[in-house]
Amino acid sequence: MAKFKLDETDHQILDMLIENTRTPFTDIAKKLLISAGTVHVRVKKMEEAGIIKGSSLTLDYKKLGYAFIAYVGVFLKNTSQTKFVLERSNEIPFVTVAHVTTGKFNVFCKIRARNTQHAKEVIFQLDDIEGVYRTETMISLEESLNDKKRLMHSIFQDM
Repeated sequence: MAKFKLDETDHQILDMLIENTRTPFTDIAKKLLISAGTVHVRVKKMEEAGIIKGSSLTLDYKKLGYAFIAYVGVFLKNTSQTKFVLERSNEIPFVTVAHVTTGKFNVFCKIRARNTQHAKEVIFQLDDIEGVYRTETMISLEESLNDKKRLMHSIFQDM
């Protein structure tokens, strides 16, 4: 499959959508001095090429009562249990991210909780999954950096 080529207009469209995925195509079109139909067609092509995979909503978890973040490294008894452990982890709604990793941990998870007591309960749920040997937890004191736009701009410069 041929590599999809993005031009400067595509970059600008993506830039605005990353800033706010709910930006109307008409607003993007006005800013870029192109038609809303052109924006629609370009976005559709980027979706079909797999460059755009849906859109997301950013929530303020602190305001919702889930400000506590911890990272849990999961050690498995056998690496052959990875798929099973990931499936069970996926059943715990407070496990928001899971990566299969090399190095110290077999799986590395991000959890969100209401407080330390709730986090302990979630970590114990991970510990109780068949195949988990043990876990190691790191508490996040603050999310200091979470900026998708900088990466996007760097990728565009390399293209």
